[in-house]
Amino acid sequence: MGSCGTWAWQELLVLLSSLWLWVGSAQPTPPGPTHAPGPQLKFRLAGYPRKHNEGRVEVFYNDEWGTICDDDFTLANAHVLCRHLGFVAATGWAHSAKYGKGVGRIWLDNVNCAGGEKSIGDCKHRGWGNSDCSHEEDAGVICKDERIPGFKDSNVIETEQSHVEEVRLRPVVSGARRQLPVTEGIVEVRYKDGWAQICDEGWDSQNSRVVCGMMGFPAEKKVNRNFYKQAKSQPKQKRREDIGSKKRLFSERQQLNYRLHSVSCTGTEVHLSMCTFEFYRGNASAACGAGMPAVVSCVPGPLFATGNAHKKKQRQQQQGQPRIRLKGGAKVGEGRVEVLKNSEWGTICDDRWNLLSASVVCRELGFGSAKEALTGARMGQGTGPIHMNEVQCLGTEKSLWSCPFKNITQEDCKHTEDAAIRCNIPYMGYENLIRLSGGRSRFEGRVEVAVGTGNGDQPRWGLVCGEGWGTLEAMVACRQLGLGFANHGLQETWYWDASNVTEMVLSGVKCAGHEMSLSHCQHHSASLNCKNTGTRFAAGVICSETASDLLLHAPLVQETAYIEDRPLHMLYCAAEENCLSSSARLANWPYGHRRLLRFSSQIHNNGRADFRPKAGRHSWVWHECHRHYHSMDIFTHYDILTPNGTKVAEGHKASFCLEDTECEEADVAKRYECANFGEQGITVGCWDLYRHDIDCQWIDITDVKPGNYILQVVINPNFEVAESDFTNNAMKCNCKYDGHRIWVHSCHIGDALSEEANKRFEQYPGQLNNQIS
Repeated sequence: MGSCGTWAWQELLVLLSSLWLWVGSAQPTPPGPTHAPGPQLKFRLAGYPRKHNEGRVEVFYNDEWGTICDDDFTLANAHVLCRHLGFVAATGWAHSAKYGKGVGRIWLDNVNCAGGEKSIGDCKHRGWGNSDCSHEEDAGVICKDERIPGFKDSNVIETEQSHVEEVRLRPVVSGARRQLPVTEGIVEVRYKDGWAQICDEGWDSQNSRVVCGMMGFPAEKKVNRNFYKQAKSQPKQKRREDIGSKKRLFSERQQLNYRLHSVSCTGTEVHLSMCTFEFYRGNASAACGAGMPAVVSCVPGPLFATGNAHKKKQRQQQQGQPRIRLKGGAKVGEGRVEVLKNSEWGTICDDRWNLLSASVVCRELGFGSAKEALTGARMGQGTGPIHMNEVQCLGTEKSLWSCPFKNITQEDCKHTEDAAIRCNIPYMGYENLIRLSGGRSRFEGRVEVAVGTGNGDQPRWGLVCGEGWGTLEAMVACRQLGLGFANHGLQETWYWDASNVTEMVLSGVKCAGHEMSLSHCQHHSASLNCKNTGTRFAAGVICSETASDLLLHAPLVQETAYIEDRPLHMLYCAAEENCLSSSARLANWPYGHRRLLRFSSQIHNNGRADFRPKAGRHSWVWHECHRHYHSMDIFTHYDILTPNGTKVAEGHKASFCLEDTECEEADVAKRYECANFGEQGITVGCWDLYRHDIDCQWIDITDVKPGNYILQVVINPNFEVAESDFTNNAMKCNCKYDGHRIWVHSCHIGDALSEEANKRFEQYPGQLNNQIS
């Protein structure tokens, strides 16, 4: 205690002496406005190429931007700096000017933070401007891609010469303000605490293309510049007369404040700050004499098109199946990039993957330019072939297939290198119509939705009926909230009534899972239909940034399928667990047999989170006959279907034991094992193997007549556990049964083939012999 007290007194004396020195040195200066001692610090990320949450750290101190030296740099320093930048924490840091060399002062050196400091200035360092480093030692940080609540994420990618941050389109036509998305308006850039305009002298379609891309639109269109010019030059008295008959412009009422001029883009930039331009210096009141504010009009993609004319045009442009898609993303406009080649979907290797190529994909899919080009299977691993490698787009291509690329062999790339993207999408305001209350963190709570906002009125908040609320509905809610995937959809909630909202306003919600907003899902119209309207029975969610993604290894099913005639006296346990067809109850037990189609199932988790059963171990069911716990009542469905989809035999399989049998990479450790009442689940990068010779790993085909059929296996059929992608949970095979033997072939994941190939599969005429071509 004595040593602590001595240390505290020393610190206090140092603080008092510092304060005295500051006051003494400040005495000769003339009086000015009251402010906190010391200059105000500002921080920014710079360098290129980089993502929006990483870069070279630059500090604004004493009216000058400068860098930080990487000597003695630690993750604790990065934590403090990331919080300055509006991120919750750091995940790493970079040395030796990884993001390029800065210019100007090196403000800090030998920085040593504990990690909990509120300001980098509170950490130990050599003193401001005291450094023995060069810019080759500039430090960078990689921040966790999660904003501190209330911090605005501008998704800015800056270059050395320019620091244009936020850009917006301000609607100028009366009535357009409430209509989203905003597709036409004056281009404005953030300046100090307000917004400034850009002079349109020399403005061309390439500039408009860049702005539209930032706003989430794939293309630009020509603006009627004369209309805006006339409105600007029209006498006030004349304008008053024409208010009723002509569109009224908001620009009439706002004083113009020009900030940029001579903007020149090539059209491939992902942000206006990457174009060349000049700033107006000093008094810009007389700027842009011969011009006017730059106005841009954008063409929305199919998902965001409004009005029948727009939608009709988009439908005409989208005839035929697209040859590119996104998978595994939580939000609209992000995901792993998959391309269609030779009627089979495959992935892209991330070698040389960059923002130019990513932007071509984004625009082809109807979004804006790319926000990020992701590498290293950041959106989960795909399956099947890897169709492209070293894609090198110029940025002007209409399709990714027009870009130069290399065909690859399996040795060149693995699915751990699958490329992914995040695109700019239009602002729709959906996140303002939903909120969570009462949760332990911002990722969970009771769902509250805003109703009655159509006429610009104050929204009325209410609850959602929990009846029928499940994982798919929760996925849409979490997407609308911008919180990633759903971990759980709760039909009953015990959260604290934090917002005093008790009225139920929405019921009968039924989502497909891909919608952008709960309002896009089916639901009861004006009349509420909910049996229990108490707050306890309101819908709730627990969201997560990542999710699992299960899929079956199709070739193994094909390789291991066979028929067994199993004696009834060996099937008592299976009958107890409903693993036989209904006619088995009428059999002459224990005499006779059942004919079983047996095969092995190898279920991989290719997602970004472990697959865990919904129920905790306290509610697992013990089955004495097989002597194991079921953590999920139904984990897979096994069906035999006729070519027209009629079910002729079925089997279902509870999760006898979810565990890691093997993992794909040597550095991935197995985490789940069923022995001794262990935890159940499947780790990312691992698989669970159900061998063909265990009970219930079959379909009872005793009553099936000879013919041509489809074998279908569906994992997680009731969506009990959330996944990043449910479309790859089904596997299908063609099979021929002649009454004695069975041939299984053409096994594939449900969404692995083109629409054309799937039609051919379903219209398969059948095998005439056992020669599979």
